[in-house]
Amino acid sequence: MSRLTLSICALFGLALLVYLPTWMNEKPQSANLQKENAHKPAYRAKNITTTLYDDNGNIHHQVFAKTMEHYDLLGFVTFAEPEYSIYGDADQTPWQLKAAEGTLYNGNVIQLDKNVELTSQGPDEFIKSVTTEFIQLNLETRQMVSDQPVTIQGIDYIIESNGLNANLRTKHYELIDHVQTTFAPQATVTD
Repeated sequence: MSRLTLSICALFGLALLVYLPTWMNEKPQSANLQKENAHKPAYRAKNITTTLYDDNGNIHHQVFAKTMEHYDLLGFVTFAEPEYSIYGDADQTPWQLKAAEGTLYNGNVIQLDKNVELTSQGPDEFIKSVTTEFIQLNLETRQMVSDQPVTIQGIDYIIESNGLNANLRTKHYELIDHVQTTFAPQATVTD
């Protein structure tokens, strides 16, 4: 090999050694752009009502929200002041959930935060309302969980607990760390 060939090879080798660390540390621009866009909603809506039906054409659940933001890349939808109506089988009364904030995840799980109130729409339900600061609800199984202080109200009682595990479909309610129950039967008036 000639001196000229060796000099050119050495020059290219030196340039490669100098710029190789820079090339290795460069991140693809599309990955950075995708990361930045993940924190921006794909779309926003105001004063929106959405109704979801089951396979038989019956209403499964309905949601109204002052604002809704959908984050495609992160896989969730956020709501401001959501109002959910959850319908069960034909013989079950619907439930209404209200909160200051809500997040719906891809697995049909909704988390409601701040001033959460769950109210039965039926006049003969044993539990009339549940209030707390946080509830997580699986919309498919109707399984509801809260690890925050919970107040449950019925016609003649108020139950306070530091958590709740319940199923709206089976009407099975489990208190976690029961605090207090107040029973006050309504007086009946007879003529």
